[in-house]
Amino acid sequence: MTERPPAIETLPDGTTLRHPVPSDHPRLQLALADWWGGQGGAVGAAQRRLLVPRLFLQHFADTSYVVERADRTLQAFLIGFLSQTDPDTAYIHFVGVCPEGQRNGLGSALYRRFFNAVGTLGRTRIRCITSPGNLDSIAYHTRMGFRMEPGDRLDQGVPVHLDYDGPGLDRVSFIREL
Repeated sequence: MTERPPAIETLPDGTTLRHPVPSDHPRLQLALADWWGGQGGAVGAAQRRLLVPRLFLQHFADTSYVVERADRTLQAFLIGFLSQTDPDTAYIHFVGVCPEGQRNGLGSALYRRFFNAVGTLGRTRIRCITSPGNLDSIAYHTRMGFRMEPGDRLDQGVPVHLDYDGPGLDRVSFIREL
């Protein structure tokens, strides 16, 4: 595989969408530190960076995407994979859109590309999670057709899975049928 695969498509704003390669990892790591507006401070940035290790770009590139400008400035990314346990399911692990690129369709384009790709591979269900305090993510996933799965308790009307990712790491779980 070449270090920079060709674009899969050119998006309406002139950016290109392609599969990631391991050499994209440093740019993704910077985005994980910078694009969240300081959320969680240095500890939050470090936690986000740990969620996207290089192995995702080495082993799940065919179901993951990056969006970049002609000058290679990263605009957005989606890390997703096919469930090895449930042959009907694909999973969206992490998505990021640069602050100036939000609300212009980049995220939706990534999700649609992922839905189409995994659908052609026979997957009929998409799953993902977010933190209960990430109200923007909860609203976005709901708009994209995901439904929240029942949890252990309701927090302001949101079903929360307690300690989902470990002690004190509660999550909201989403599912979307294709």
